[in-house]
Amino acid sequence: MVHGEIILFPLISVQEAEFTFLKEKTKATSRNLSVQLDKLKTEGYIDITKSFRNNYPLTVCKITPRGINAFATYVEHLKGYINPAAGNGSV
Repeated sequence: MVHGEIILFPLISVQEAEFTFLKEKTKATSRNLSVQLDKLKTEGYIDITKSFRNNYPLTVCKITPRGINAFATYVEHLKGYINPAAGNGSV
């Protein structure tokens, strides 16, 4: 997975969000967030829609089924690191 887990995390719960929401939640700079969003879009993890609201640019990001699957795999890998014994039946 591209290093966009921090961006996918809020999208998992809301499915789609505006750029400003993601910027606030991730505490990223506009430039850094833009770069990460481009990478996630390239990987097919999110769709990005750009439009205008009241003459201001509006960027909306929506997680794709591929993004949901990638994030679920990432979470499973984290679980394996946290509790490696769970994978072989012992605790």
